[in-house]
Amino acid sequence: METVLRNARSAAKQMFLDPRTKILLCLTVSCVMISSDSFGIMNVVLPCLAAIPLLFLILLKKPQIAAYYAVMYAVTATVPRLLMPHLSPLLNLLFTGMIAMFTKLIPGMSMFCLLVLTTTVSEFVAAMDRLHISKKFSIPVSVMFRFLPTIREEYRAIRDAMRLREVGSWRNPMEMLEYRMVPLLTSLVTIGNELSTSALTRGLDAPVRRTSICPVGFHWQDGVALLLCIAVIICFVLSTFYGW
Repeated sequence: METVLRNARSAAKQMFLDPRTKILLCLTVSCVMISSDSFGIMNVVLPCLAAIPLLFLILLKKPQIAAYYAVMYAVTATVPRLLMPHLSPLLNLLFTGMIAMFTKLIPGMSMFCLLVLTTTVSEFVAAMDRLHISKKFSIPVSVMFRFLPTIREEYRAIRDAMRLREVGSWRNPMEMLEYRMVPLLTSLVTIGNELSTSALTRGLDAPVRRTSICPVGFHWQDGVALLLCIAVIICFVLSTFYGW
């Protein structure tokens, strides 16, 4: 029975990592990318961190999304350096500064999206129970894990319905805003209430310890990811406090 349960899901979809490891990678990439500057040893560390989401997208067999991510990061990383000598200080602050900010945000946002897409609610709750995290934190976050994909599905359904009626095209932005965004915002309230009720019905807030059939546990690839996070944090500390 255990073998059947473990093989019921593709290993590539799980990114070969425990949910706790994915959360640690997401926090490490986001915090270090936003907090550090490109000088010294961080000139090597930051591109390596930006390559982590690209590597996971390739492992998940998402070549189109991987190519889109690589192009977006390359553009945001090179365009400011090319345009900065030819623009005035005000334009550099408004234009190139915003583009450079996306260089720091895109890897962290991509890691968060990968965390949501490759982690089920049951896996996340089981991992949080292993860490003895309070239900006050794990239950709202587990609801969010289902909330974001449901929003995407709802928007696609609304978009297809508007296309069928030939209304709400890009030629008329106000009409599109009315016929797409208003139904979506109305549905968000209902979706949130339904997901919260579903979580309570499944007993996620029960005071007793929950059992789980999800194969949550650390393996050698989690150890490699942990060593990578420790090395990145050490490089960040050396660069920040010692000017390496």
